[in-house]
Amino acid sequence: MRRDEVASLTGVSLSYYSRLEQGRELSPSPRVLEAMARVLRLGEEETRELFRLARPTARRRTKAPARVERVRPHLRQLIGSWSRTPAFIIGHAQDLLATNALADALYRDFAQCDNVLRMLFLDPVAKTFYRDSQQAKHRAVADLQQTAASTPGDARILELVGELSVRSCEFRSLWAREYTRVPPYEVKQMYHSVVGVLELRHEALAIRSAPGQQLVVLQAEPDSPSADGLALLGSVSATERPRRRNSADGS
Repeated sequence: MRRDEVASLTGVSLSYYSRLEQGRELSPSPRVLEAMARVLRLGEEETRELFRLARPTARRRTKAPARVERVRPHLRQLIGSWSRTPAFIIGHAQDLLATNALADALYRDFAQCDNVLRMLFLDPVAKTFYRDSQQAKHRAVADLQQTAASTPGDARILELVGELSVRSCEFRSLWAREYTRVPPYEVKQMYHSVVGVLELRHEALAIRSAPGQQLVVLQAEPDSPSADGLALLGSVSATERPRRRNSADGS
């Protein structure tokens, strides 16, 4: 097997796997070692030897607690007050942690809005929603690779990469590549089933009070057709919410 194939099936980036081979990564997690043993089809004795080599000092290591990400209330209030601008907050593994009403309306065609990468690679809506879905996928994978390199062994990232590697051949292929940088956000064309084509500029802002979290803002040019489309989308979603509440009440 090629190095990139082993890295992809193990659920780590090519650069991280290369550091493992070269002995520059000194603390691989048990989950990574177990995945590597499975991919390489090691026997029981060979697997024990792999773990021994990965822990040469035989020191007992405390397991890192699971990373819990919460959005501060004032940030929820901030994006909630933006009625003309879709905005959301993502975590270090690109999980959607908080969204405002217009972002919910914008992504309403997706079956589940829980993680940027899962939406891109596992939901068929992404192919029609993004006019250039490949660009969006490359950026999301490159961003995740950089995060994985800085936090090796992160349980959430390993879980996400493992799921996507199994369920998406396209993700496996892109994850096997080594991105030297994260492509910048640009103006993106989207197609919404209610308002049609939208051209929105993406900006991702790091939240200093919560390392790893980003505030993503989508903006339309003032007085443009896209701005009119967002205004229409906002008015449609505002009228739909009371209807849904009424139907839930049986009235």
